Amino acid sequence: MAGLEKLLTEQTNPASASIDTLCTESVLHIMNAEDRQVAEAVEREIPAIARAVDAIVAAFERGGRLFYLGAGTSGRLGVLDASECPPTFNVPPEMVQGIIAGGEAALSQATETTEDDPAIGARDLEVRGFTAGDVLVGIAASGRTPYVLGAVAKARRLGAVTVGISCTPDSELARAVEIAITPLVGPEVVAGSTRLKAGTAQKLVLNMLSTGAFVRLGYVYGNLMVNVQPKNQKLRDRARRIVAQAAGISVERAGEWLAEAGGSVRVAIVMAKRGVTREDAERRLAAAKGRVSKALNG
Repeated sequence: MAGLEKLLTEQTNPASASIDTLCTESVLHIMNAEDRQVAEAVEREIPAIARAVDAIVAAFERGGRLFYLGAGTSGRLGVLDASECPPTFNVPPEMVQGIIAGGEAALSQATETTEDDPAIGARDLEVRGFTAGDVLVGIAASGRTPYVLGAVAKARRLGAVTVGISCTPDSELARAVEIAITPLVGPEVVAGSTRLKAGTAQKLVLNMLSTGAFVRLGYVYGNLMVNVQPKNQKLRDRARRIVAQAAGISVERAGEWLAEAGGSVRVAIVMAKRGVTREDAERRLAAAKGRVSKALNG
């Protein structure tokens, strides 16, 4: 294992060398200028990210699940993205899961000592019932976290698809996985504080993985969140507006279609645009595997 001081994420950044002597606005201008590099670093990794999205989609279509796993900031970001999938796309919570070294307590309080043990990573994955049909995304800015590497090794032994997100060149994690995503954001404004640019890059990649997968699976029509479930007043209003926009009708009429569709936004859109019954709309959507565009053209 290479010395920590040699890692890109641990280097000092010349742009912020005198940041402690500057006024507040100057400090923030430096941070903002450094952050602009993050999107470009992620853009360079889009081919690898696309491969990962396609692998996740294929796993979901076979009944598999997506697991994020990491320690510290990386683990927290994975748990965050996983926790946002059910309210955004109305998927069951077990479909996308986040695992963080140290468990739930580590979400609010740093407990990074567990990240040094690869056996714990493998065990945490096993406890969740991870199988060969699932996808593991290991997240480690340094690309060398033993906890993550242990989980990846376990997933590979099972024959599962493995993806690694790291921010240092030719990392151990990148070499250990099938699909390596390596946004090279450079040294941090505060040396070694990977919650900054590296964390931002990881968040952007995770957004792409989950959102890209669910877009491909038909959970979005146009750019509308059509799998939303109107369980409270805010979501009922959103559902009516989505149906109205998608079908080109008034919000009031959209509410009527939603009621006839049993509250299903996708069913209501197909009913309204094609002028069909609920049963016919449900049949079209089933044949289209839930994709509204395909159901409308079928």
